[in-house]
Amino acid sequence: MKAFLKAGFVVRRQRGSHVFIERDIGAGKLMTSISLHNKPLPLGTLRAILKQSGLTEGDLHELL
Repeated sequence: MKAFLKAGFVVRRQRGSHVFIERDIGAGKLMTSISLHNKPLPLGTLRAILKQSGLTEGDLHELL
């Protein structure tokens, strides 16, 4: 979650254990949700979140 906030995402809302984040990009917005009840996140879930957010695994490592 901290890495996404560093990347410019902002929390739009939370429903239960899911936080919905979004980031403005030129002509639109990128939005995804992150589940806070799974620690650590399963690898497939993490990759899906990265794909939706437009970040790469390398970007994530740099932000951490």
